[in-house]
Amino acid sequence: MEKFVRLEGLVAPLDRANVDTDAIIPKQFLKSIKRSGFGPNLFDEWRYRDVGEPGQDVAQRPRKDDFVLNQPRYQGAQILLTRKNFGCGSSREHAPWALLDFGFRALIAESFADIFFNNCFKNGILPIVLPAAEVDALFVQVTETPGYRLLIDLERQRVVRPDGKLLPFVIDAFRRECLLNGWDDIGLTLRHADLIRAFEEQRRRQQPWLFA
Repeated sequence: MEKFVRLEGLVAPLDRANVDTDAIIPKQFLKSIKRSGFGPNLFDEWRYRDVGEPGQDVAQRPRKDDFVLNQPRYQGAQILLTRKNFGCGSSREHAPWALLDFGFRALIAESFADIFFNNCFKNGILPIVLPAAEVDALFVQVTETPGYRLLIDLERQRVVRPDGKLLPFVIDAFRRECLLNGWDDIGLTLRHADLIRAFEEQRRRQQPWLFA
């Protein structure tokens, strides 16, 4: 998993509350268990005019020009600004996979659904909870300012606006450490690789019949 320390990125505003995981990545795209390749179908029903199916060439599909992620000014955005209860619905881990594959490394909202919130950390995405008033102010600034960018400093646990205002956020210490070091569940386990190998060798000596 890629480390997350500091990110200065373009912000895209998705002004919708209660966005569920079926909207983030519709059910027909869940056939694959690979973590990559879902970005082209992120928010599929909102981005395209036709019904999407796995394996389609998205370059040939008609797009909805009024949807925020189809607008030229937000191309290349790495920070998604959205509303409360983002990621509700089913627990599919494909939702953060799609967001990450599209290019988003951080999400900012008033609140997130619990399972989605946890899945973000496991996949290298930083979900940031800010007060409603601060989120409202960010929406105003993003929509009024083309090329609007934010600096996210995970070490200092703060978002820095272009005008210099600091927006502190709270994050669990263990999750913060994992993101700073790029540790997913597998990475955490591999930190103890020497102990695991020693245990396996000891077991092989003590119970050789299990390995015959």
